[in-house]
Amino acid sequence: MSNHPHFAEHRVDRGQGNIYVRDYAGAGPAFVMMHGFPDNLHIYDELVPHLVAAGRRVVTFDFLGFGASDKPAGARYSFAQQVGDLHAVVQALQLDKIIPVAHDSSGPAALNYAVDYPQHVANVVVLNALYGNAPTLKHPELIQLFATPELKALTGKILQTPQQFAFVLNFQRDKFQENLNESQKELYANFLGPLIDGNFRNQPSSGPAFAQMTGQLFAEEARNTLRRADVQALTVPVQLIWGETDPYLNTGVAEDMLSHLQNGKLHTLAAGHWVQLDAPQQVAELMLK
Repeated sequence: MSNHPHFAEHRVDRGQGNIYVRDYAGAGPAFVMMHGFPDNLHIYDELVPHLVAAGRRVVTFDFLGFGASDKPAGARYSFAQQVGDLHAVVQALQLDKIIPVAHDSSGPAALNYAVDYPQHVANVVVLNALYGNAPTLKHPELIQLFATPELKALTGKILQTPQQFAFVLNFQRDKFQENLNESQKELYANFLGPLIDGNFRNQPSSGPAFAQMTGQLFAEEARNTLRRADVQALTVPVQLIWGETDPYLNTGVAEDMLSHLQNGKLHTLAAGHWVQLDAPQQVAELMLK
């Protein structure tokens, strides 16, 4: 969207460094939107204006190690740290009730935050995200490569060799685009691809955060599978909004997640993995219901 709404910028101290936050004024409960890897808060650039135009407060932020947040040398990144990043934003902005919005690998941050801090959560929105093990879950090849502990020496070398990493990224980009229509492919080529490339190319790079987070992914999914009883105990509404042509976090993943929720609802849209970019107006309408 050409007319991006005004926002206030904040930097929130996380001990290891500061996280970058954008706060769009409006009525609460605020939508607090989180990205996955390997992207950043700009994946919500098309969605935010629709929510702000409806009078709602919206907060986006980059997890430590990604986007415009600090990437301190020697930092330790983890899924628990990302829950902590979310809580730090809630505290710094003095938000009372929020609606955590998850995409991709931030599914654990949103759902575990709802379990750990129920007093702060009005409801939850999940957009093509993972949590625990699911029968139809397919990890993107790039993620599977970096998530396999036995391949750490290989992936470390790939990260240090720009040409090799570019080859793997380009392979993954082609796979994500296989089921997209022409306008969605154009958006991917002109916006999303450069956004992801920049995360790694710009210095300091998001490479260390990406490598650490993917390296912990399988263990996190196993932990969350054991926490499903806690998620099932959630009484707040959990809205699943899913791009149905995602070849990895497919609708089977959404249906499995729904089966572990007592107050869940699933909506599928003609969109890919980045449903908020492919169908921002439809996603906003569902979030505002």
